[in-house]
Order: sequence, then structure tokens, then C-alpha cells
Amino acid sequence: MARIAMVFPGQGSQRTGMARDFFDSFAVSRAVFAEASEALGLDVAALCFAEDPRLDLTEFTQPAILTAEIAMLRALEGEFGVSASVYGGHSLGEFTALCAAGVIPFEVAVRLVRRRGALMQAAVPPGEGAMVAVCGPGIASLDLASAVDAEGVDVANENSPDQVVFSGPQATMDRACERARELAKGIAVEFIPLTVSAPFHSRRMRAVEADFRFALEEAAPGFAAARAVVVTSNFAGGFHTGKPGDLLDGLEHQIAGTVRWVANMRALTGAADRIFEVGPGRPLRGFFTSLGVDVTSILSCKTAEKAVAA
Repeated sequence: MARIAMVFPGQGSQRTGMARDFFDSFAVSRAVFAEASEALGLDVAALCFAEDPRLDLTEFTQPAILTAEIAMLRALEGEFGVSASVYGGHSLGEFTALCAAGVIPFEVAVRLVRRRGALMQAAVPPGEGAMVAVCGPGIASLDLASAVDAEGVDVANENSPDQVVFSGPQATMDRACERARELAKGIAVEFIPLTVSAPFHSRRMRAVEADFRFALEEAAPGFAAARAVVVTSNFAGGFHTGKPGDLLDGLEHQIAGTVRWVANMRALTGAADRIFEVGPGRPLRGFFTSLGVDVTSILSCKTAEKAVAA
């Protein structure tokens, strides 16, 4: 039997109507939305399905994506008979992965990520931060972190061998990109500004780590940390150790730390024969492709049916 990995995208993959067909088709998916609504005190289905500007506000984006992904997952497990042995998630998606693996109860996870989103949004005033995708053949092999450090800019994501993401002050981002261009002489480099509300996964997020640690410790008695050994850690790169302290440390420092997604992908491909990307978008498929790994993206009931039949 093929070993399956499930991976979950994070913030930026949200879209109006996400998981609507699962909600309409399966009671198990509707139950997830109902549980999220009760836990948060807001109508999460309306947030996801209607034209609601809050869907792009980090405090609401994060629980909305988590809810949509778990609603899809529950249908895949209960209605399509798909189950995974290992899990991974990009940034916010790591919380979905931990929930999917039974490490964090869903109602706890959805409250945690709402708190996480609110803290991350409050860390830096609007307009002061920026994030830029830096793309080019083999670009991740360069010491970009050292090149841009003096500008207060950090490498937020190691997405693939050919893409990293810078995060830091808007005022110094152009200079950081010029430093990167100088380091990458001979490489065709492209700089793509990202539409974000704050410089996520940068040193500017360290100010809120302690507050999020407090939230994690309050929730920790309900965690099944030992089960985390089948989930990759963005912060550490490999699989979680299963130790409660390591789990809390990894989730706390993930906010300001680099998302080591290339390392996560290598760990997952070493532990699985087939990879499903489950979520409202499919940004992770291209990252795996850069490693020569095929991924089946499940965005809808129709794509789920095709994936199961394949």
C-alpha cells in the first residue's frame, strides 16, 4: 500500500468560496464549519463563502483557511477513504497538519491561529513591512541571509531551490534586493513583491513570540505532542521530535523564523510514496516540482474524485 503524505498551504491561498462544495456535499465538512463558528463566535461559513473583506485580514484569514482545509480533510478521510501517514504544512499550514495528525484538537487550533494572526498583524504598523519573492535558478544556495542582514531584512521562506522570500522593512527592501542582485551575478533573478499586510517570518515578529508562547502554554494540556513525530516542523526542518517542549518551541519561533520548506519537502518525500496537497490553492505543487516530485492537488470535490480514482 502506498504511503501518503498530506500537505497544506498557508496564508495567501485563501479565496472566496473555498471548501464550499465540500460544505454543500458532506455533513462531516459542515460539522467542521459549525465547530469553528462556535469556537470563534463568528459565522465562519459566511466568512469563507460570501464577499467578506475580513477574509484578507490576517486575524480572520488564518482560522478561515484552517477551517476550510480541515473540512476538506474530514471529507477525504470519511467519504473518499483517503488517509495519510505523514503530514506537512507551509507556515499557517503547519497548524492544519498538526490538527490533521491529532496533535492539536481542531477547536483549540482554530482559536490559536486566530490569536496568532492577530498578534502577527499587530506586530508592525500597516505599510511599514514588505515581502518579496526572489526567484532564480539555484538562488537558495546563495548566502542571501548574510547579504541582506544589514538592511534589517530576513529570509522568511526557503520555498524551493529556485525561490526564497525576503521579509522586512519597506524602507530598506529595495536596497536588500540590490544586495541580492549583486550576490547573484550571472543568475537571472526576478524580484516579485507580495501583497501582504506585515513582514511575516522576520525579526519584526519576535516582539509577539512571548505572547503567542503564553497562548500555546495555555492550550498545551490538550496537545498530544507524541503524535507530532509524523508532522514536519517549519522551524526545525525535519519531523517534530514528539517532545512537548520542542513542539512549543517550534511553534513559538516559527512566527519570526525562516520557514524551512525545502527541508520539509525532502523529509516528506523520504517518508511517502504519494503526496496530496489539500487546500483552497495549490502553491506547494510547484515547490515539489522543483525537486522532481509529483504532487496531486485537491482543491475541490471533483479533484478529490479524480485523485482517488488515479
